[in-house]
Amino acid sequence: KNSKSVNVSINLLPNVFAGNDTNVCIGQSAILKASGASSYVWNNNILDRQTFIPSLTKTYTVTGTDANGCTDTDQILVTVNSYPQVSAGQNQTVCAGDSVTLTASGAPYYTWSNGIVNGFSFVPASTTTYSVIGNSNGCLDTAQVTVTVNPLPTASIAGNATICEGESTEISIALTGEAPWNITYSDGT
Repeated sequence: KNSKSVNVSINLLPNVFAGNDTNVCIGQSAILKASGASSYVWNNNILDRQTFIPSLTKTYTVTGTDANGCTDTDQILVTVNSYPQVSAGQNQTVCAGDSVTLTASGAPYYTWSNGIVNGFSFVPASTTTYSVIGNSNGCLDTAQVTVTVNPLPTASIAGNATICEGESTEISIALTGEAPWNITYSDGT
């Protein structure tokens, strides 16, 4: 009887990892970096470690080959998010000392300038243009709103302060500040 012995090597498959799922904004570039093998081939004509601009949310598949010629595949989801359309609301006018509330819309998260908190009232010190950044899945948009603060009018009255019943007097009222004014007279009774 003849016998021959042959050594057979069994190579383990490589453990290819395409990376963690990622998000980008429309028009932003992405880069896919696989690991766990010697060489990589991505579908959709993507090159490993080369930037590209994804146009749609898509799952990309990579096949990795090790030094022994063994292969493994993995996938990564690249989500393409739209930019929010942020509005800071209409410009507002208030009198000095009055409060105002700024409420942005168009995104789930907001950061206002000057420490303003979205939807909470505050008293502006002077006429100011406030900026807001809206964030939706890491995609940002900005908007502005102006709050005009009008100074309170100052009134001065000239004339006789005391008169007797049945007498008349002339009173002069001077107002400074921005018109229009609402004047209310009171005779003290």
